[in-house]
Amino acid sequence: MEKIILFLTVLCCTLSSCTKEKTDYEAEIDTIVPERIEFKEVTNFKSGNYTIRIEALGGQLYKGYNQIRLKIEAPDQPAPSTVTLLPILTDSQGKISSCPHRYEQLYQAEEGYFEGYVVFTEESRNTSHWDLHIGFTAAEQLHSNSQRIQVRPQDNKNLNMTSFTGNDGEQYFIALIAPQKPKVAENNLTAGIYKYNKPKALSSSSTIDPAQFSYSQVEGYTLQLDPRMPEPSMGNHSSPNNKDLVQGTDKLYHGVVNYTMTGNWTLNFILLNHQGRIVKGTVVPNDFTPGVEGIKSELHIDILF
Repeated sequence: MEKIILFLTVLCCTLSSCTKEKTDYEAEIDTIVPERIEFKEVTNFKSGNYTIRIEALGGQLYKGYNQIRLKIEAPDQPAPSTVTLLPILTDSQGKISSCPHRYEQLYQAEEGYFEGYVVFTEESRNTSHWDLHIGFTAAEQLHSNSQRIQVRPQDNKNLNMTSFTGNDGEQYFIALIAPQKPKVAENNLTAGIYKYNKPKALSSSSTIDPAQFSYSQVEGYTLQLDPRMPEPSMGNHSSPNNKDLVQGTDKLYHGVVNYTMTGNWTLNFILLNHQGRIVKGTVVPNDFTPGVEGIKSELHIDILF
């Protein structure tokens, strides 16, 4: 009898250890969810007589969606007309790539800055780095410069992102934008959906060609939503009154997610194209699975609040 009890004790400890290594839910729940609401300067640098200031929420850049403001100033100099921004990632082998971004920045006349976004797909590492290549025209003169920037790991899981190859062979990206700090309630959910535009021909130029790193916002798709609590103790249950994400006039995708309690949630998605065909994603079973970690769609994003 004692041997049986000892065996069961060891077995329980082993199973607990495996579950803990797979997903440390308790440690995640103890995480403080940060919220950034004020634009602050990330860095500044000179380009001739001009000073270029880069601003972002909280004064830092993170993996995922980043709204960016550019202020280009110089006393007694013509104001810039067009401004472009191209993020470039260089790995340890010298290979370059990019990520979803707005190349031509939008001018906000009342506030006096140019506005865009970058969806960084990786944080900066010892083996790779990000540079922002910025160009602008002032008095018909072209200025160009680049600045090394630090992209930090995303510390707010409500702003997580994912990238994937769709069933159509295209490369897609989904980035959560809002809410930064959800409530136990029905929350307005905002996401950006982007696609890499494959170049028609490879560039033979030794300089960086923006046409090789073109991305666009996906138009007119539907992102079906099925939120679940995958933690074993929660049984992968869902919630009522959720709404699928559809594109708004701002080109972003908007829906509603109903969080019935705080904790770990998985946003399970199915992405549908204009014809209603599945680009990516699988249906999640409705089974209540206490004691077992919940099944997730092949297209999902984990969040925490």
